[in-house]
Amino acid sequence: MAIIAMVSAKGSPGVTTTALACALSWNGRTVLAECDPAGGSILSGYLSSLEIPPIGLLPLAAAALRDQLADTFAHQLVDLDAGNPGQRLVLPGINDPVQAGTIRPTWEQLTGFFADLERGEAGYDVIADCGRLATSAPPWPLLFRADLLLLVVRAATLRTIAPAVGVAEMLRRELTQYGQGPGALALALIGEGPYSRRDIEQRLQLPTVIELPDDRRTAEVLSDGGGRLRGSHRLLRAAASAEPAVRAAIARRRAHLAPTASRENSRA
Repeated sequence: MAIIAMVSAKGSPGVTTTALACALSWNGRTVLAECDPAGGSILSGYLSSLEIPPIGLLPLAAAALRDQLADTFAHQLVDLDAGNPGQRLVLPGINDPVQAGTIRPTWEQLTGFFADLERGEAGYDVIADCGRLATSAPPWPLLFRADLLLLVVRAATLRTIAPAVGVAEMLRRELTQYGQGPGALALALIGEGPYSRRDIEQRLQLPTVIELPDDRRTAEVLSDGGGRLRGSHRLLRAAASAEPAVRAAIARRRAHLAPTASRENSRA
């Protein structure tokens, strides 16, 4: 696949929970990268029972400034699946929003490195949890480069849907001006409410690629840790069933971009 970035408009619609559910349930080798400028939460939540040293995005960014990304990357990861080592990894995020300023100059290098993971010997995809866009320093290079950019929206009420309208329009504008166009932008819908999937898609002018149930019990374990996950949980089953749709959306996107890339290469 390559890079799947997830963002939200405001509040807590479940970006980290969605990203973690996908990382834990998809078949392909996956790195879940916590790229939220407001700070990561997996170490203090889902992995809080483990004693993990201060590793992750911040040391990796420091390595990028020294041109040592390749040498440092493997040492900044936590394995999510002890029974299947190397299959599901997490790159913990920063623990203080103040550190976002240190990361900002390295997003271009980090993004290029993430993209290359797909072509490496192990062939990893990257699920990037980019958090809320209501921050002063979103990881724009990563969002512009993503093969699929998912706007996570909780479908419960108009209050949870309305903030996404302006963000969807802003993302379309930014992707058109600075990225590869808005074709990578789609929805990840959480739960149900008074509005149908079609209603929400028409309101936001975006297709839906992922639909997840409002499975509070599983979401609490993914958010706070301290519980036991089973493959039978509705949230994990739904996340697993979304993988083919995600892969198909990326394949369509790449097929659409291929002629443009060929024309640009021929002119070079």
